Amino acid sequence: MSINFFKILRAGLLFSSILIMYEATQAKVKLPSVFGNNMVFQQKTKAWIWGKTDAGKTVIVNATWAKATTSVVANKDGDFKIGLITPSFGGPYTVTVDDGEKTVLNDVLIGDIWVCSGQSNMEMPLAGWGKIDNYEQEIKDANYPKIRLLQANHVTSNSPLADAKVWEGGWKTCNSKNIPEFSSVAYFFAREVFKKTGIPIGLIHTSWGGTIAEAWTSGATLKTIPDFVSAVQEIESSAQEDKALSVEKRLVSWSKLVLANDAGLKGGDAGWHSTSFDATSWKSITLPASWETSGMDNVDGVVWFRKIINVPETWLGKEVRISLGPIDDNDVTFVNGLKVGETVGYNNNREYTIPAEQVKSGSLVISVRVTDTGGGGGIYGGKNILAISSTNGETISLNGEWKFKLGLDFKTIAPMPVSSDGPNRTTVLYNAMINPYLQFPIKGAIWYQGESNADRANQYRVLFPAMIEDWRKSWKQPYFPFYFVQLANFMKVDSEPVPSAWAELRDAQKQALSLPNTGMAVAIDIGNAADIHPKNKQDVGKRLALIALAKDYGIKIPFTGPVYKSQQINGHSVKLSFTGIESGLKTKDGGEVKGFAVAGADKKFHWADAKIEGNQIIVSSTEVANPVSVRYAWANNPICNLVDGSGLPASPFKTDIWPDMTLGRK
Repeated sequence: MSINFFKILRAGLLFSSILIMYEATQAKVKLPSVFGNNMVFQQKTKAWIWGKTDAGKTVIVNATWAKATTSVVANKDGDFKIGLITPSFGGPYTVTVDDGEKTVLNDVLIGDIWVCSGQSNMEMPLAGWGKIDNYEQEIKDANYPKIRLLQANHVTSNSPLADAKVWEGGWKTCNSKNIPEFSSVAYFFAREVFKKTGIPIGLIHTSWGGTIAEAWTSGATLKTIPDFVSAVQEIESSAQEDKALSVEKRLVSWSKLVLANDAGLKGGDAGWHSTSFDATSWKSITLPASWETSGMDNVDGVVWFRKIINVPETWLGKEVRISLGPIDDNDVTFVNGLKVGETVGYNNNREYTIPAEQVKSGSLVISVRVTDTGGGGGIYGGKNILAISSTNGETISLNGEWKFKLGLDFKTIAPMPVSSDGPNRTTVLYNAMINPYLQFPIKGAIWYQGESNADRANQYRVLFPAMIEDWRKSWKQPYFPFYFVQLANFMKVDSEPVPSAWAELRDAQKQALSLPNTGMAVAIDIGNAADIHPKNKQDVGKRLALIALAKDYGIKIPFTGPVYKSQQINGHSVKLSFTGIESGLKTKDGGEVKGFAVAGADKKFHWADAKIEGNQIIVSSTEVANPVSVRYAWANNPICNLVDGSGLPASPFKTDIWPDMTLGRK
């Protein structure tokens, strides 16, 4: 799924203005937005407080946990920086920064700071466009005053920024008022860690849906990877204002090209939105769903959806509302040929009014023109969202069968103009949404991203570990924990083993475990074929927390699931060994082992029989006399069920080193 370009352009123009630093009332000292009431400092470290005042002024800092005050003289530019040694977790404390006029930070906690970043599955809020499983009850129960939330706003920059734009008011206490629009994965991670340890947790959430990993990586690191050198140089030397105007003009021309080539509009009055159009020959799709589940893998473009409903007599002549939930990315919605609304952005719910004069006897013809610029596309919201309702309280569900047809595949026209200020450019999110926090000590980072890099999975094998090392070097904490989520299952189930870019991306993520202090939460069993944003974020956050609890907080628990170690070929069969199986091997559903395929030297894979023998698995296929390679859960949306004794799933893997299908893609 990708952020819509029109939205990106607008956001870029809006937020490329000056970032405002936090300034306490009637105080001259200015502190970055990471400082404020309700904040958390990292425990047992040297925590820095920095900011601006008048040149040559003495700045005195007093923290109520410290025995003495600390002072420094601001330099000629008015910059100052003071280090404070923090104790073990506790609080609340008060911190005073005094340059002659005091700035007081109240209700300050000492605990562990986790940076939470990535794309939309990290960004996905409990409520809003997310509406995760059981979200209403989860919000009601979110009363954790020792978990604190800092939300970075979406900002890009061609050069490193000193401060980040954040939620109004800065740090928030975790409660039912503040949690609904916050990252659900980050919250469930923090909740699990706090409940098990009692340590206050500060979450710095800095993610952006639909973004690429290279946008979150510094220019210095990217210039060591040949694929990105020219793009970084262009960013560093670009004249952003002139390019933005040029892109805007080209975007207008490209939009006209889209309209001219959309088959659904070429018919004029007989267009696909009109009541007279006959769509009975169109294919059927069960909504809500992404169109990738209906045979249109990797299609970016315009798709039309149609549904006809009968109108109850009690509705005649009355205004009605149509609810379509979130749509990826943009829509224009028609009822009986009349446009009733349009919305830009995958994370916005669609709620449109049908005028009373359109509600006539007979039927309503609903037509939705959906435009997707990348990743998953479709009408993908929850089953309880799609509906049409009257003012008298009656509701008709719109779940189920719709007709659909491709209006335009963007591969058939000129490429969409590349934004000069959008988020999917090298370094620009690192500059604006990571760099401002580099002086602030942290415990570690959690990361959920990869969908936007899946078509370049082979490249991700180099890029992702480089990004991890880049952050650690930039924070001057070379071994801080970095835990990430492996891509969940998504799209239609393949009947036979086939190459998969998503499988290769998962393998690239797994490969990053070779770096020290990394961990991977496997989500191959909790995705959704029809939704690139699966609603079960509780288990995702918990699995990340299990890694942290085991590796950083000394709690002896399983945290990885089975991880492939080695294979031994014995004639017609292959014996597989694993690590991370202290609690044994089993299947999630108690049935036979599923998800394995084998290939011989011809590299053609066939489904295989697999059985558990102790802590090993024996794999074979009657169609492969001399097996060479085994692959497990190697698909966009594999059917697989191998878990350890605690129920944690095995990571997808391959035993061969054959070239990726994405090799060479840039």
